[in-house]
Amino acid sequence: MNDGVQTQVEELDDNKVRLTVQVPQADVHHAVEHAASDLAANVKIPGFRKGKVPMPVLIQRVGRERLYQEAVESHIGRWFWNAAARERLRPVEQPEYDFRLPSSDREDWEFTATVSVQEKPEVGDWTQLEVPYREPEVPEELVEQELSILRETVAELAPVDGRPAREGDTVVIDLATSGGDSRQDYVVELGRGAVLEEIEQGIVGLEPGAAKEIEVELDDDSRQTVTVMLKEIKEKVLPPVDDDLAKAATEFETLADLRADIESRLRGQIEVELDAAFRAAVADKLVEASKVDASGPLVESRTRELLAGLARQVERRGVDFETYLTMTGTDPNELIARLRAEAAQSVARELVLEAAADKLDLTVPDEDVEGIIREQAGAMGDDPEPVLQGLRESGRFETLRDDIRLRNALDHVAGEVKRIEPELAQAREAIWTPDKEKPATETKLWTPGSKEPE
Repeated sequence: MNDGVQTQVEELDDNKVRLTVQVPQADVHHAVEHAASDLAANVKIPGFRKGKVPMPVLIQRVGRERLYQEAVESHIGRWFWNAAARERLRPVEQPEYDFRLPSSDREDWEFTATVSVQEKPEVGDWTQLEVPYREPEVPEELVEQELSILRETVAELAPVDGRPAREGDTVVIDLATSGGDSRQDYVVELGRGAVLEEIEQGIVGLEPGAAKEIEVELDDDSRQTVTVMLKEIKEKVLPPVDDDLAKAATEFETLADLRADIESRLRGQIEVELDAAFRAAVADKLVEASKVDASGPLVESRTRELLAGLARQVERRGVDFETYLTMTGTDPNELIARLRAEAAQSVARELVLEAAADKLDLTVPDEDVEGIIREQAGAMGDDPEPVLQGLRESGRFETLRDDIRLRNALDHVAGEVKRIEPELAQAREAIWTPDKEKPATETKLWTPGSKEPE
């Protein structure tokens, strides 16, 4: 559906605005058809099945006014919020609508909406902000961990005599169930979860030639006895960390080159994480300096999005959300309060970065937005032209433009704040003053354009 809605904004007193929104004919027609489908599914008319009532018959039965009233009421909210988003308005309450019903779905239609909006903040002087930043360092233990993984990939298995099986060993076993099934010479690396946990635990401590009956629980909650015969134990013999390891496991000729590559790769990963944390801290410091306090329907809407995303994430793991709350001892009211605080901080960041973008007079031309879309579509193997068209029609093109604008504003601000050592920041925080004492809230790392948790 074409999102060709046109909007005029009139600023009123007391941080109120009046939007005059013109809805194109195509959107009016779509809304009427949608309303007709909903009414037809619920209205009983003799001689017609539900959902199969022709439009003229439906209008004769329910009346044109009711049909258009249903169309407007079911769509005006989306039209308003899309228009508000395009105009970068942040309503703090539900709007008051004023309109006359459409006389036809073959012509444009307009309505007005009066609403209180979040006051635009006076952005603080970010060049005076002090934000903690730590230069990336690669801990030696991370390098050693990477080398250990490489050693595992080229390790040899050697037979073991004179001791029982232990975790990490590779064993050869015969399995026989009480139901008559059996398997010979089954190879298992203990600790990898390749077989049922009860069987792995039962094997640990056995010596070659020993057998053991182990009771296991099956997926249908029934129980079965499995007899395990341990035939052979092998252990990994790890190669030394030297040039030969580098040659055997990688494309490098020397251990020094291998270490340098590992350190470079890890440093890049750490830099990304530290930069994300720093940018989030910059946005939060700017919110604090600008005294921004976000509230209203947008915060509530984002809270619901965060809650829905968390529920989807939990349920994808096969756990009912209510069960998850019970299992983790999570109080639903406390969870919602925490998510609301996170949502409010997210909106506050956007408000203050919009103010910074306005102060910097930042604009994002169409070609910049299109370039990012084409790049992402190409990376996914998609034709960028249909993607571009879909984003324009849905209004997401303008949303992406705003995301890029906020990201550019944060880039600029982050480049001009004063970076200080984290230890210095902690020392200054330890010097308590009454105006600094605030309730602690949990926030997430964020940059403009990032998605909320699923």
